[in-house]
Amino acid sequence: MYLIEVKRNGKYIYDGAVALAVQVYAQKNLFLGEDMVFPYLTKPLVQVGRYQNAREEANLEYMKENDINLVRRDTGGGTIYLDMGGVNFCFVSDNTDVSADINFDQMYEPAIQILKELGLKNVEKSGRNDLHVEGRKVSGGAMNVVNGRTYSGYTLLLDIDDEKMEKSLKPNKKKMESKGIKSVRSRVISLRDYLSEEYKNLSSIEFSELMILKIFGAADRNEVKTYELTEEDWIEIDKMMAEKYNNWEWTFGKSPRFKYSRDGRFSIGTLDITLDVENGIIQEAKIYGDFFGNKEINAVEETLEGVRLKEEDLTSVLSSIDLQKYLGSITKEEIVKLILE
Repeated sequence: MYLIEVKRNGKYIYDGAVALAVQVYAQKNLFLGEDMVFPYLTKPLVQVGRYQNAREEANLEYMKENDINLVRRDTGGGTIYLDMGGVNFCFVSDNTDVSADINFDQMYEPAIQILKELGLKNVEKSGRNDLHVEGRKVSGGAMNVVNGRTYSGYTLLLDIDDEKMEKSLKPNKKKMESKGIKSVRSRVISLRDYLSEEYKNLSSIEFSELMILKIFGAADRNEVKTYELTEEDWIEIDKMMAEKYNNWEWTFGKSPRFKYSRDGRFSIGTLDITLDVENGIIQEAKIYGDFFGNKEINAVEETLEGVRLKEEDLTSVLSSIDLQKYLGSITKEEIVKLILE
């Protein structure tokens, strides 16, 4: 088994999007003859599942104000908030069984044993892909099987920034109600609270190092087999970041078709905008309200159609028409904010 860290020129990179690119690159291109383990820590980040609607799952306005990044991962599952309080591990392994299916029990088994050694006596897998202690979540995982290789991973919630986590996410209300849960905050708890006394004061970096040694059954780092990413590897990873994980088309364009409405009150009166969106592009726009305008509003609706649901694009297209003739004193900035809030 090889350890692969998100390090470049000897320096760690605390960016979950880069870590994701490293993992997917390795899954597709690195064949070392053994399983690969990828530990990583990240600055604040919201990670949406492959098949999710990013705008409906994440509070983009709050994230922008608080410098929280957004990335879409390659695996399914739900939206999660990550920061330096979460210790993450991903795994890539060759699968000789062509009929192999997703197996979270198998993925979590070593982690459960290690966590029990560290003091979490009552930790257990719960539901499809979580670990719980006393009914509250301390880890969530994701997994897929592609071209005979299993790609899996989990986050260990060492510490939780309750406020940022709750304000960054827009949980599915129906899902929450079905589980009898009032908020994201009520579902999760820091696993630090359950660690044995000798481990309670470890930093995230120290806890990650401890987990690495436990996973490899090693006494120190010299015993851990490590593969260091080469500059050739990084060239391909940089390319993947540019084409995918830092690309609007991947992050937002992959969202399923959806329809939503936004309304607000302005000096001109009320304004209600309903959009039908597919692949992140407005297919149809309808504008309602009790405002007064000198020209038919359908011209503004038609201007919005075919435009990406992106701040720069919306601002640019609304600059091409004289909004005052249609909507009085309301500005393009106010319209864009209403659409994207």
